[in-house]
Amino acid sequence: MTDDYLAATTGAAFFDRSAVGKLLLTGPDAPTVVHNVSTNDVKALALGAGCATFFCDARAKALFAATVSHILHDGAHALWLETAPGKALDLLKHLDRFVISEAIELADVTAQFAQLHLAGPRAKDVLEGALADDFPDLPEFGHAERTFGSAATVSIRRRTLLGVPGYDLVGLPARLDGVARMLAANGAKAGTAETYETLRVEAGTAVQGVDFDDTRFVMEVGGAARAVSYAKGCFPGQEPIVMARDRAGRVNRSFLRLQVDSPDAVPVGTVLKAGDDEAGVVTSATISPRTGSVAAGYVRWKHVEPGTKLTTAAGVPVTVLGPPAS
Repeated sequence: MTDDYLAATTGAAFFDRSAVGKLLLTGPDAPTVVHNVSTNDVKALALGAGCATFFCDARAKALFAATVSHILHDGAHALWLETAPGKALDLLKHLDRFVISEAIELADVTAQFAQLHLAGPRAKDVLEGALADDFPDLPEFGHAERTFGSAATVSIRRRTLLGVPGYDLVGLPARLDGVARMLAANGAKAGTAETYETLRVEAGTAVQGVDFDDTRFVMEVGGAARAVSYAKGCFPGQEPIVMARDRAGRVNRSFLRLQVDSPDAVPVGTVLKAGDDEAGVVTSATISPRTGSVAAGYVRWKHVEPGTKLTTAAGVPVTVLGPPAS
């Protein structure tokens, strides 16, 4: 068990997440544009609030997953969108297709800002120690600006990504370097990308380009339920989403956490079986220092109950653990 893994699960660790795609949307029509073409109720977001959302095609295939935050930028209301690494420019182009005469400016600011993810049971204690001040108990996606030391003003957002309490910290790269030192001075360990990935798979946090792409029905993706508003009005993909709820009452597959009875991580793409029938597929896998071989993937609706026993095509036992922990 590495020091950063132990810290993230018993204390606090921070991870460099600067590659996360970041868009800044300004102008009075920004909330309306995003609201009209995404799955969640963006226009209802209060200042300091945020939400998860998806951008879909007409068939409700998941084109982009994003989080949206209602912020102030240069004293005016604006939206901050984050999406998967490498996807910011594609999302910007997707949004631009829906802009005709609306008063909105879209900017890819990924390269201008650094980002840390602070995670662990003691994450809030470490954050308050680094700030030398109390910090509010924010709801998921809630955010606030705070100043570390004398000059480092940083946006802090509550995000549970790794199965433990967590915060995203976003700021200018030179300022984030100093913040990282302050977090370390207050007991947090600097974490590696490998440890972040292990924790992500344990938690069952789905990642675009790894666990889903634009061929996946959005309601099958982990975390989709909280990213969809059924009361907001029309948006691309609304009809198939409502039909899945009202006609079938379920989705055909669900993204779930899995325990594998093997000393090795199962290969991505491993087919899961229930007897002779295909029951699912693995999209992410790792070795957990705590529980051994774990995975995440899609399981057909008949087999989604926690505790359900499956096997790989090679006969390795697999147990359904349940939905994402984050």
